[in-house]
Amino acid sequence: MSFTLALIGRPNVGKSTLFNRLVGRRLALVHDQPGITRDLRIEAARLGGLGFTVIDTAGLEDRAPSDSLEGRMRQLSERAMDMADICLFMIDARAGVVAGDRFFAQVLRRRAARVVLVANKAESSAADAGVLEAYSLGLGEPLRLSAEHGLGMEDLRASLLALGLGDEEREREGEAEGGAENDAPPQGKEADFAPSRDWRKSALQVAVVGRPNAGKSTLVNRILGEERLLTGPEAGITRDAISVQLNWWGVPTRIFDTAGMRKRARVQDAVEKLSVGDGLRAVRFAHVVVLVVDVALGLEQQDLRLADLAEREGRAIVVVVNKWDSARNKPAKRAALQDALTLHLPQLRGVSLIPVSGKTGYGLRDLHKAIRGAYRLWNQRTATATLNRWLAESVHQHPPPAPQGRRIKLRYMAQVKTRPPAFVIMCSRPALIPDSYRRYLVNKIREDFALPGVPLRLTLRGQADDNPYRGCKKPAPSRLRKHLR
Repeated sequence: MSFTLALIGRPNVGKSTLFNRLVGRRLALVHDQPGITRDLRIEAARLGGLGFTVIDTAGLEDRAPSDSLEGRMRQLSERAMDMADICLFMIDARAGVVAGDRFFAQVLRRRAARVVLVANKAESSAADAGVLEAYSLGLGEPLRLSAEHGLGMEDLRASLLALGLGDEEREREGEAEGGAENDAPPQGKEADFAPSRDWRKSALQVAVVGRPNAGKSTLVNRILGEERLLTGPEAGITRDAISVQLNWWGVPTRIFDTAGMRKRARVQDAVEKLSVGDGLRAVRFAHVVVLVVDVALGLEQQDLRLADLAEREGRAIVVVVNKWDSARNKPAKRAALQDALTLHLPQLRGVSLIPVSGKTGYGLRDLHKAIRGAYRLWNQRTATATLNRWLAESVHQHPPPAPQGRRIKLRYMAQVKTRPPAFVIMCSRPALIPDSYRRYLVNKIREDFALPGVPLRLTLRGQADDNPYRGCKKPAPSRLRKHLR
């Protein structure tokens, strides 16, 4: 029997550190600066033989106005309280019980069905006074814990089992049987709170990237149909690469909402550097990268850098023009953006340009169709016989140059991998083939085999029967043997 565990507490009490330890990976950003976590991060966790779902929440501020950024963060944390089966209320044992802890202890008494009190950072004797003071909160005996060093995890597991929500033996039986629950994608609003490891591996991975305040989180919320991610007029709200999973019109999909990425020279804050690094990791593990562009600003240098980064990583790419409902002279605007893409990103010729509105939901079906199309082309494989017929025709139309009067022969071609499509051409003297002819072959592959906007890899390789000792000053093996006799 699985359950949901929400980590609740003030900023900088160690919630994200404990979250990373429970999920077994460093997913949440951790820093000495308080208030790093802003969105809800939900993952499958395991403690000993006990499996459950854990929610990392933002630090609670007791005096934040409801319309402020801190107030909206608190509303998301309160939502996690309502959805969770158990709330793990964390305090800093070294700092002791402060006024904020007492305030939120009262909130948890009213809203949470089950509360487990944890005194974190209790690895030394300096935390003894804080652990004793935690009894005054009226939430029972506090668990002495150190999320950073892994101390007290066995006591935490025993406390969870004592509540009757987790059955270790049933968890093991469920793993052995591999029941139908894990084979089907989650459905409904509670899908985000019940991630399945098997389902997640087979899902379409989509990373949403762009500059700050381009509307990435708003767009993801519109796709989900609920206010799952924190949004607002402030730039740079998102810090972690938050993943959400859904059944998007019949397609199991996992979407990563990443932090806005500015120019490298402008990134000075250590937390922003961590956020950008987290977003780059999401790009590397994604299948399709959705580049979100603000229609009011158009394509800027940073957008082109992000698109080039995704192309170098070999990801399928879809360009989204957000806030389309506020654009004027839409046909001219779209034509200008398409011309800019063709001019500045020739390596992604034919990439899809989809106008959408995260606020109204305009264009979401076209976006879904473009993502599926890019993913299909990214996995496309072409038969070797077809490629060799194409190679003979392409060489006949435009033969390669003949350096020093010696003709270069392109003999054989094959596709060696997908994701992205990669091709190898066996030829003579590949080092003498100029880059212009390579670009000719790549563009002709893209055009003739209908691969618009997909990164392509082309390798020119010398024939295997070429003499490996050509140009070598040492004697050939046969002569060397005669010399040794």
